[in-house]
Amino acid sequence: MRSVTVVGAGVIGMCVAAYLQRMGASVTVLDPIEPGRSCSFGNAGALSPTACVPVATPGILKQVPKWLADTKAPLVVRWSYLPWAAPWLMRFVRASTKREVERSAAALRALLRPVFDCYEPLLKEAGAESLIRREGQLYVYETEAAYQADAFAWELRRRHGARIEVLSSQELRELEPNLAPLFTKGILLPEHGHCIDPFGLVQALADSVRRNGGTILAQRVLDIEMDADRPRAVVTAAGRHAVDVLVVAAGAWSHQLARHFGHRVPLETQRGYHAMLRDPSCTPRRPIMWAEKRFMATPMQAGLRFAGTVELAGLDAPPDYQRASVLLEQGKRMFPSLSGGEVSRWMGHRPCLPDSVPVIGPSPHVRNVYFAFGHGHLGLSTASTTGRLVAELVMGAKPFIDPAPYRIDRF
Repeated sequence: MRSVTVVGAGVIGMCVAAYLQRMGASVTVLDPIEPGRSCSFGNAGALSPTACVPVATPGILKQVPKWLADTKAPLVVRWSYLPWAAPWLMRFVRASTKREVERSAAALRALLRPVFDCYEPLLKEAGAESLIRREGQLYVYETEAAYQADAFAWELRRRHGARIEVLSSQELRELEPNLAPLFTKGILLPEHGHCIDPFGLVQALADSVRRNGGTILAQRVLDIEMDADRPRAVVTAAGRHAVDVLVVAAGAWSHQLARHFGHRVPLETQRGYHAMLRDPSCTPRRPIMWAEKRFMATPMQAGLRFAGTVELAGLDAPPDYQRASVLLEQGKRMFPSLSGGEVSRWMGHRPCLPDSVPVIGPSPHVRNVYFAFGHGHLGLSTASTTGRLVAELVMGAKPFIDPAPYRIDRF
């Protein structure tokens, strides 16, 4: 039996662990934080099989001055962090050419397309099928000009097989009667869905891994001991853990571990926020993205969540919860009759690469080391497929999709 150590207990790490067990491996998961308590805790819950448009698209360079000037913009860069963010931003802009965008879109679509099929056995094993809804997603626009500005993105999705239904303002109101009348146009993505409790999903996967004989330890990896061409042990505050195979799925901290194996990866954290309203007076049937504001309203088991925005400020800067408050203000504009109870605010670190394509696969430098990180805004949507792909690569099975686009040495 192969023994595999997975570093990271977010949704990516737990899907990797669960699929490895399905293929007969013995699994240990290491993470100082409770499973699902980090970035997986507060995401928008979207499951988006056609979301193949990378964040960097043609014309993105024109937006950079706005990001530096407007603290309420959907994407902002803290001035104090700009010297550290600048090299990543330059790579980000280079990734926005049509050729690079087409490459990224093809890689993302291959990983996204089978999301529900790949989740199915994991959800069944974990008893978590009830956490998934398949009601589609909506994008809503205030103006025709804003809709036309996104024409490239919608055409890119269409070319990759997405089903897209354009809706009038009246059709929007028929689908979602609580929406404000300010929205004049919409897009329905009927193939999409959402998770009503992302944290609960990861917890259910973790419980399933434990029931199937896996071990989950609340420990931080401090060092990695190496033999000539492979890892020998990971070192934590609790001691050494011998390693046969190592999978790095540590989210926004993964690049720090990748350096142990000679890899310099341009991983940046795009900090995201949410505001969660308990006991809302009204909720949509499905997630709704306000396209101009770049945030999503998602009906959750515990209330109504407004999630989104991007802030480049690094791993250590304190949260700016004013960004979460802005989300709540905009959410109340989206649903004018909205009221409710307690409001909670949250910030998490999305692990993002310049081309929006995650790193998945083996290290070309050393044996028995695999990577699964950099999923950006699509962690929940790509976790099940990533878990399956990594498990197949580790166990020597034929991979169900081509792993080449996700290799770590592409940068």
